[in-house]
Amino acid sequence: MTGTQSPSDATTATAPARTRLAELDKRLGDPWDSGNPLGFTAVLEADERAEMFADGESALDAYGLNAEFVPAEHGGRLTRVDHLVEIMRTVYRRDPCLGLGYGFSSFISSVNVWTAADEAQQRQVAGILLRGGRIAAAYHELAHGNDMARTDFQALPSGAGRLLLNGRKEVVTNIQRSDAMVMFARTDARQGSRSHSQILVEKDRVADGRMSYLPRFASAGMRGVQLGGVEFRDCPIPEDRVLGNLGQGLETMLKSFQITRTTLVGMFTGALDTGLRTTLRHVRDRRLYGRTATELPQVRSTLAGVFLDLLMSEVFATVSTRALHLVPAETGIYAQAVKYFVSKTLIDAMNRLSGVLGAHFYIRDPHSTNAIFQKMLRDIQPAGFGHIARSVCQMSLLQQLPLLARRSWLPGAPAPDDLFRLDADLPPMPFGRLAVSAGGRERLSSSLAAGLEALSADDPAHREVRRLAEGFVTELASLAEECGRLPVSELAVDAGSHSYDLTARYINILVAAACYETWRHNQHHPDPFWRDPAWLIAVLHRLSAPAGAIREPLPDHLEHHLFTELTQRHEAGQGFGINKNGLSAG
Repeated sequence: MTGTQSPSDATTATAPARTRLAELDKRLGDPWDSGNPLGFTAVLEADERAEMFADGESALDAYGLNAEFVPAEHGGRLTRVDHLVEIMRTVYRRDPCLGLGYGFSSFISSVNVWTAADEAQQRQVAGILLRGGRIAAAYHELAHGNDMARTDFQALPSGAGRLLLNGRKEVVTNIQRSDAMVMFARTDARQGSRSHSQILVEKDRVADGRMSYLPRFASAGMRGVQLGGVEFRDCPIPEDRVLGNLGQGLETMLKSFQITRTTLVGMFTGALDTGLRTTLRHVRDRRLYGRTATELPQVRSTLAGVFLDLLMSEVFATVSTRALHLVPAETGIYAQAVKYFVSKTLIDAMNRLSGVLGAHFYIRDPHSTNAIFQKMLRDIQPAGFGHIARSVCQMSLLQQLPLLARRSWLPGAPAPDDLFRLDADLPPMPFGRLAVSAGGRERLSSSLAAGLEALSADDPAHREVRRLAEGFVTELASLAEECGRLPVSELAVDAGSHSYDLTARYINILVAAACYETWRHNQHHPDPFWRDPAWLIAVLHRLSAPAGAIREPLPDHLEHHLFTELTQRHEAGQGFGINKNGLSAG
C-alpha cells in the first residue's frame, strides 16, 4: 500500500469540497517555483526517468485523495461527481501521470463496485482505498482491444463454490502496484451477453505460483504510469468474489463506463489549462518584430480560441457530469458525446498552442520554463483513446440516432433546470439507476428550442444569440429527418462516412444546448463573465462551422473580449476553466 491518511485528514474528510480543493492546491504549492519539491521541475525530472512522481504521490497520500473516490456512506468524500472532477483537474494541471497513475485507475475499478457489488464487497473496497491502497482495472487484452464481448480471460466454475482463473490481461495501469484487481472475465464458455462477469481479486488471497506479472509496457505519453500485465494459471478463487450476479459483467461495465468516460475526459482539461498558461507566459515575455508576441494578431487569435475551447469543453463536461446525478438514464448518450467531442477539442487545442510556441515546445530540459508543455502535449493524447476509443463512442452513438430521432428530438421536452445551474445542489449519485441504454430518451438537445423564449427582442446581443441558436434548432429538425431514414445497413461498424458525420452534427447540437442553457440559467452568477452573452455567442460561432470546414476566426470584438478575460485571469493567478476561483458550490 502507498500510505495512510494523516491525522490532519480528519478535518479534510468532513470539509466542503471548495475547502478541500483549496487544501489540495496549498499542499501542492506553486508549480512554477523551481524550489518547490512538488513543482514542474520535479515533475519533469520524474518523467525523464519514466517514473511516477514519488513526492507527488506522498502529497496526495497526505491529502487522502483516495477518499474522493469512495462514497460518503462508506466513509469517503464522494458526494458529487462534478466536484470530484474539479478536484482531479488540480492534479492533472500539475501532472496527468499523477491523475491517472495515482488515483483515477482506482476510481475506474471502484465504480464497478459501487454500481453492482454487495454491501460486504463495497465495504472491503472502501477499506482498501481509505487505507491508501490501489485497485487495478484489469479489462484489456491486446488480442481484442475494445471488443469486450470477445474477452478470453477465464474465471470458469470449477465446483465446490470456486472459480478457476486462467489467461492474461495486458496494458493495465498499476497492475503490479495494486492491492486488488477488478477483472473482466469469461465465466461461461458459451457465447452471449451473459457470458462474462467482473471479479474482485485480492492479491494477498492468490495462491503461490498461480499469478505472474508480464513486463512493463513503455509509452510515449504518461511515461510515469506503470502499464503492465498479469497472467493466471489455474488459480482458484471463491465464487463470492463475483461483483453482482454471475454473467452481469458486461452490463455493469457499460453502466460504469458512463461515469468514467464522462469524468476522465473532463479531468484532462487541467492539462490544457497548463498548456495554455505555459504558452501565454512565453509569448508575454517574447519580443518579435519590435513588439511582444501577444501583440501579434495571429497569436492573440490562437490564444483566445484555445481559451474558448477550454471553456466550451468544461461547460459540456460539467453539464454531463451533473446529468449523472439528475438524469442517470440518459447519460449513456452524454458520456459518448463528451468522450468524442471534448477529447478531440483538447488535443486539437494543444496542437494549435504548439504552433505558437514553435521550436520551444520540443524542449525537454526539466529546468526550462517551457518544458512542461511538451509533457502535457504527450500526456493529453490518451484523452482520445484511453479507457475507450473515440471511434467506439461514435459508433455507439450512430446506432442510437434513429431511435433518438423518433422519441426525443421533436418536439422534445427540456432537461431539468438544475442540470445547468452552477450553484444548485445535487442529489446523491444514484449508481443503481444507471441504464445500459437510454432507450432513445434524451432531453438536452431539445432544451435549446425551449429556452429561446427567454431572449429579449430589444437586446442586440440577445438577437445575435437567437440568430445563431435557431440555426441549431433547424439543424436538429434536419437531423431528425435524415436519421429517421437511415437504413439498418448504415448503423453497423462499416457504415459510410456520411452516416458517421451525423453523430458529429448531433454532438455539436448537444454542446450548443449545454452552453446556451448554462448561460441562461446563471444570470445571477457572481462572475459577470458568465452573465455576459459574449462567450456564448463565440461558442455558437465556433460550433456553427460545417464539419471539416476550415476554422474561421471569431469576430474581432469577441476575440478581444476572450483575450482580455484570459489575460486578466492569468494576472490574477486564476484558473482558465469554468470555475476560476474554485468550486461552484460547497
